Amino acid sequence: MIRAKALQAAAAIAVLACLWVPPAMAGRWRNILAQARGQTVYFDAWAGDERMDAYIAWVARQVFACCDITLRQVPLEATSQAVSQVIAQKAAGDNTDGTVDLIWINGPNFYALKRRGLLYGPFTQRLPNTALVNTHDKANLYDFTVPVAGYESPWRTAQLVFVYNSAYVKHVPLGISAFPAWAKRHPGRFTFPQVQNFLGVAFLEQALYALTPDPSVLLRPVRTADFATVTAPLWAWYDRLRPYLWRHGREFPASGPAERELLQDGEIDLMPSFNPAGAAADVEAGLLPRSVRTVGLTHGTIGNTSFVAIPYNSPHKAGAMVVANFLLSPAAQARAGNVRYLGGPTVLDVAKLTAAERALFTAQSDSPWGARRAALRRVLAEPNPTWARRLAEAWERRYTP
Repeated sequence: MIRAKALQAAAAIAVLACLWVPPAMAGRWRNILAQARGQTVYFDAWAGDERMDAYIAWVARQVFACCDITLRQVPLEATSQAVSQVIAQKAAGDNTDGTVDLIWINGPNFYALKRRGLLYGPFTQRLPNTALVNTHDKANLYDFTVPVAGYESPWRTAQLVFVYNSAYVKHVPLGISAFPAWAKRHPGRFTFPQVQNFLGVAFLEQALYALTPDPSVLLRPVRTADFATVTAPLWAWYDRLRPYLWRHGREFPASGPAERELLQDGEIDLMPSFNPAGAAADVEAGLLPRSVRTVGLTHGTIGNTSFVAIPYNSPHKAGAMVVANFLLSPAAQARAGNVRYLGGPTVLDVAKLTAAERALFTAQSDSPWGARRAALRRVLAEPNPTWARRLAEAWERRYTP
């Protein structure tokens, strides 16, 4: 009975999350709600994780119940698909009737659209729930060093961690320099996703952070004249690691969920993840064994925020803003943070919430499967978005047959 009442209360708060507005914004937001009513919003989002797909389906039910908005997920293998679509529509002169209303986006993909002027905005200050965002966390204000400037709204946080199966290994590397020796002692038991995947290239960026004498260079755009010198220690390190990777570094899983299956099946014992609570959520869902553990690295790991953005030619901008606002609501953030659904820290400043809203966030104790909070205290800023593309290209030239 108590649990049922709690769920009913959470559902009520979820519905109100779409409708609440501070008095100073009341007139403008009610106009946006009126325009949004009856709209169908096409949400282009990576669809490689069944739990994420289920969460987006839950969001769709909430915004339909409260605001008569139909949210349809357009499943993507890579966010670049949506970016290419918007760019192609601009080239074709389709400036008012685009097919993408909302994109789950960050990093190089945000940079690609923003520098071409293909995003609608600034719009975030028109969202009532923007006032709840944790602005002390610079990752909510800068996307891979690029100022967000109101052109995308935060909704998820992430930080690189490493998940391992403690039934087979007791000690894992806690620094990048230790990976080659560990892999040599445990041949074939570590891998990471292909570099076309954001997690794969993030692993290379993490290594470069540790290996370059001046990590601050990564926070600036790549200079062609310096690229070979800056990355030389990375390739020397990787050449020592590669022979001992899963399948000798000749094949790589396509994504995080794909490498998770390798861990579940016992093909590997160690993998990177971009969700500190991801292993805990996977154990809860029966996708990983209870023997898994999660660690950070001694000198910190890369962290970032995921955002949603609205293309300049979306015909349903009002509906897209209502969805973006709901994703920032305490109800949506609390559900996303619950390891039964997704797991992970909120982008909100919990101190700004009411007592009832704070109650939606269960006490966050260290899980035996997720990363301990002490391991996440040092967050390294994502490199400038130009580095991801150049690193992936250079890796492919060097290591693709």
